[in-house]
Amino acid sequence: MADPILRVKNLRKRYDSAEAVQGVSFEVRQGEFFGLLGPNGAGKTTTIGMLTGWIEPSGGQVEIRGMDLASKPREVRKIIGLVPQSFAFYPSLTARENLSFFGRLYGLKGRALEDRVVWALEIVSLGDRANQPVGTYSNGMKRRLNIAIGLIHGPALLILDEPTVGIDAQSRRAILESLKRLNQDGMTFIYTTHYIEEAQGLCDRVAIFDRGKIIALDTPRALIESLAKGILRMEFLEEVDESLLERIQAYGAVTRVDGPGRRVHLKTDQMDSALREVLNLKENRRAFFKNLEVMEPDLETVFIHLTGRTLRD
Repeated sequence: MADPILRVKNLRKRYDSAEAVQGVSFEVRQGEFFGLLGPNGAGKTTTIGMLTGWIEPSGGQVEIRGMDLASKPREVRKIIGLVPQSFAFYPSLTARENLSFFGRLYGLKGRALEDRVVWALEIVSLGDRANQPVGTYSNGMKRRLNIAIGLIHGPALLILDEPTVGIDAQSRRAILESLKRLNQDGMTFIYTTHYIEEAQGLCDRVAIFDRGKIIALDTPRALIESLAKGILRMEFLEEVDESLLERIQAYGAVTRVDGPGRRVHLKTDQMDSALREVLNLKENRRAFFKNLEVMEPDLETVFIHLTGRTLRD
């Protein structure tokens, strides 16, 4: 097993009376594609800010390649790259000029800088548009340039915050293929996305955030298998009483009751029987449904089951 390139220990961030990140701990292995998933406001972006040194933690420790970020920020920043959700370049400059500028900030110059610019442009398939002002680019091209800027200094760990948001399918596909190639070449990634299929297809492991905490961390396959064969998600118009819960529980495990007491998740490997029972209850007017959903197990099912929300909420 590869050694961790990143260790996060009991990381916390408080804003006034609100604690945005509550004692988060995890490790990312060398060469791993590691996903951070969570609904809006779960603490992902704050965590990324603390991992890169842009946000000061209220407590805890970030260690990258054995170096403490708080005591050696300059050294650590040389080996990490950040691709933020917002565009981070100068629109009046060309892609080549932007990359040359940011490369110089990292101390690159001369032939080494030229080679890195050519390499980064090739990785994101912008070589034929290198001398075009960035302000004329499509959103997809801008996203690709954002990634190239994060790569210009050759980081060992690249952190990407929603790198495919708001772009066309062709650009999205190009970005994902570029990231896969870089990962195959040994680069380590931390990746946040609102597209659950990206996380399921790309990530070796995912950490699911909710309300400032990591509530699950494992491979996508292990998380999916933990759900047995599926989830029956029920929402009732009235509060669920104990007798109704007992009838539902005969076909699996009730793993979540909220809303208050009106939303029930049933984890079951007897989906057909459970569904028939629930529909019988409905037909006999013993239960009044607002919504009924059969969820086959995938990473999105896991996410909804654990958080009660979709990734885009």
